[in-house]
Amino acid sequence: MQRNLVKRRLREIGRRRAMRALDEGGRPADLVLRARRTAYDADYAVLEAEVMSAVEAWCSGNF
Repeated sequence: MQRNLVKRRLREIGRRRAMRALDEGGRPADLVLRARRTAYDADYAVLEAEVMSAVEAWCSGNF
């Protein structure tokens, strides 16, 4: 049950924010997100911050 919740949250973050940021940043890419068990206890805001941090690093070339 926790795994499905994390999958749904990551899918939504990717759909709403990450893919749009990649396109707007001029670095369109396929995005694959894999959650570790430690993500099961994270709330939506924490997951979103982690994903967007990685996306911003990719768009700025610091990845």
